[in-house]
Amino acid sequence: MMQRAHITACVTLLLTAGVAVAQANAAEWVSYRDAYRAMVVFDKYGGPKSLLQNALQVRPGARGMLDGGASLLIKGRTLQTSLVLDPLGRTTLPLLKAAYDENAVLAPNRALGGFTVRPRISLALRADGSYDVAELRAACEQALGFARYGDASARSQACVGVRLVFAKTAPEAGARVRTGGAETALPVTRAPAFAGDIDDDFPVVTYRFGPSDAAQVVTYNAPLAIVPLFE
Repeated sequence: MMQRAHITACVTLLLTAGVAVAQANAAEWVSYRDAYRAMVVFDKYGGPKSLLQNALQVRPGARGMLDGGASLLIKGRTLQTSLVLDPLGRTTLPLLKAAYDENAVLAPNRALGGFTVRPRISLALRADGSYDVAELRAACEQALGFARYGDASARSQACVGVRLVFAKTAPEAGARVRTGGAETALPVTRAPAFAGDIDDDFPVVTYRFGPSDAAQVVTYNAPLAIVPLFE
């Protein structure tokens, strides 16, 4: 018999804003209903959120790793469907009445050494790769507002910047700051996309807000995610 994970909801801060769903490392599946309830918290939130994206992330156990073929299966009595995971382990959870009514399960398509699923908040991406700093700050404030929605301790946090996460295969991962006619390249480091992730080898660029928003952050290639930074 497959082993179910115990799921609890809580609010995470630092590099993530949103509701977390955690379970034991030995988990082989989780309840669709529990994941659904955690995800709809964002939908029910009445504060500003137009600049945010909400996705469900699969995090493998300590010895598991995601790869290009990983997916998340929804398995119920009368339905089965597969959700493709992006390089960060994220997908959009469809709101399926049949899956909820049948108490379907969510399971990865391969062994991950146990896994965790949790909502992840990030900033909306732009097709042109150019982000006004004023809009990045506004999006970060929206993410912080959502974090405070579920956790009073977030009231002591402030938006300090954003982290741009790029694919490992990006030919030129990075970004530059454009102020007037001048451009300055931002340093690229290696780090996890989100706090608590095992994979710490993604190219990332950190931009910290200054006293003025009269600038743009321009990416060389499209990032996988832009994550708000709270301190």
